[in-house]
Amino acid sequence: MEILINILILAALIYVINLLLPAVHVDNIGTAFVVAIVYSLINFFLGWLFTFITFPLIFLTLGLFKLVINAIFLWMTGRLVKGFRIDGFGWTLVTAALISFGSTLLQAIF
Repeated sequence: MEILINILILAALIYVINLLLPAVHVDNIGTAFVVAIVYSLINFFLGWLFTFITFPLIFLTLGLFKLVINAIFLWMTGRLVKGFRIDGFGWTLVTAALISFGSTLLQAIF
């Protein structure tokens, strides 16, 4: 049940970010849900590996490099999901930061 709630939160965040940022393009709420699932799967299967490989950078930047890793995962998701795209890596980094902040905030509430 917790996984479903996390995916719903992520889908809602992605859709709201789509409405707020001009460089984030999501076709509809269904696409946002697919993006949330694909992003979660990429994070599940590759997150530990990227974290392990880049641990020194994560440590030196006090965790900020995790945003770069999340941005890479968002970029990968954009390549895999039709109907989802972010214009440029800078916007991808901003989107990753908003998703991280929003997820943390909403998961604390729910």
